[in-house]
Amino acid sequence: MHAMAFSVVPTPVSGTAPRRPPESAALSETDLALVEALQVAPRAPWTRIAAAVGIDATTAARRWNWLVRGGLAWMTAYAAPPGMPVAYIDVACRPDRLHDVGARLSATPHVFSIERTAGPYQLLLYVIARDLTDLDAFVTDCLGRTDGVRDGVSAVRVSLRSRTYREGSGWLVHALDSEQRRRLVPRDGHPAPRHVPPLGEADARLLRALGGDGRRPCAELARECALSETTVRRRLARLQRHPDVHFRCDVAQRAAGWPVIATYRLSVPADELAATGAALAALRETRLCVAVTGTANLLLSTWVRSTAECHALETRIRRRFPRLRVTERELTLHTLKRMGRLLDPQGRAIGHVPPGVARLAR
Repeated sequence: MHAMAFSVVPTPVSGTAPRRPPESAALSETDLALVEALQVAPRAPWTRIAAAVGIDATTAARRWNWLVRGGLAWMTAYAAPPGMPVAYIDVACRPDRLHDVGARLSATPHVFSIERTAGPYQLLLYVIARDLTDLDAFVTDCLGRTDGVRDGVSAVRVSLRSRTYREGSGWLVHALDSEQRRRLVPRDGHPAPRHVPPLGEADARLLRALGGDGRRPCAELARECALSETTVRRRLARLQRHPDVHFRCDVAQRAAGWPVIATYRLSVPADELAATGAALAALRETRLCVAVTGTANLLLSTWVRSTAECHALETRIRRRFPRLRVTERELTLHTLKRMGRLLDPQGRAIGHVPPGVARLAR
């Protein structure tokens, strides 16, 4: 496999060290409302964000900057081309090498998320590749030669995504009411384009620049991407309507009140898969719901407030879908990386490895 070097960008993007709030810091209702406003309208002006939240624009901008500096919330942008395979890979590691393996994989751009879990597999990787050949090269050459990954055919398990019902960019805090959300969307908003043009090199440069901070000013983006401000504004408007581009406002889950991540592997009859996946995606607790290959054909990741809620959630799901079978359930002990953002044990952002794909096949 070709040797590759990866860079880690400090958080915040300016490179200054984040000023940490106290370990027990919890987000206020206003903070949560601000986060949701940015989830709904990622690049809306502060005047519109503030009007929806019920504060003034100066306070909204200042509070957001405080959240970002503390690693408690962040904004990113990325493209998710539909033709590239996405895999969810379970990896069994030796306990004495677990930290080293996690750190090494966290520095890899095409491993865009990593969770350390309780169960027979200690790591859950979210991986994107150019094609199946590159994915195979990653599994056999990268994981297969990583010191600390257990030996044996059962040390690595790969599930390929076949359909997405919800991903993290579609999750909301639910701190706003319907009227507040309505204020965030301009009435003259542009409809989704009928013809979706492919992303060009200028779009790719913009997305790279927005990866660490999805709200960077247009003037700053223009200088970095060697484009005029007019071009940046026009392309940003198009990118925000492009179905393959996601602007994502994320939050430190523990400070926001969801300290527990519960992931389920579900087996659903094939003729009920689409309806079940769509219904599970609509649950407030659902962060990720995707159809996958393997014995369990549905992967569900949820954020809940306590381990006791896991049983209650599972009971609700089983009652609603009696033919559904839970084949596995596990809890996340530590999210090392979420969509390129490196996280500390409290779930706060401490760095950024821009997600991307590299040619891996020899």
